[in-house]
Amino acid sequence: MTSTDAEIVARVLAGQAEAYRVLVDRYHDRFARLAIHLLGDREDAEEALQDSFVRAYRALGRYEERERFPSWFCRILVNRCRTVGAKRGRRWRHEAGDSAKPTFAAPDDDQLAWREEINWAMARLAHDQREAFLLKHLEDLSYEEMAELTGAGISALKMRVKRAGDHLRELLTNGSKGS
Repeated sequence: MTSTDAEIVARVLAGQAEAYRVLVDRYHDRFARLAIHLLGDREDAEEALQDSFVRAYRALGRYEERERFPSWFCRILVNRCRTVGAKRGRRWRHEAGDSAKPTFAAPDDDQLAWREEINWAMARLAHDQREAFLLKHLEDLSYEEMAELTGAGISALKMRVKRAGDHLRELLTNGSKGS
């Protein structure tokens, strides 16, 4: 029988620190993908993710059973990614300039080429648009959950997701033609 997140947290708070590993194993891959998409760099993403797991462990006393652990942890991770992104913002914006458009080592590999093109386009979105788009379409959160997570209003989030989609569509249509 699989323990619920709330049961695992209760065990950790009761002194079974090793039980936290179950939560890390359960959610690592899912949130690693989000961190990579938010930060655009695997090394920074892994650092932010590990730091988020440590911060979550230290804050377990504030976790409430009525909340879903993934939503609670996601707030911690998104905030950590924002901090990491702000610290390296200047460097990242420079790297994401037009000269950073990828060249494909294997142009006949359509799946790899498409993934690279999407990553290239995602890197060109404004941070708030990229974050909203990923929370909606990668994490499949409702706008209400997104608002709780980010502190932004629902209408603002809907506009960010729409603008992100429009911008991605434009980049993927025109960007691949070398513009």
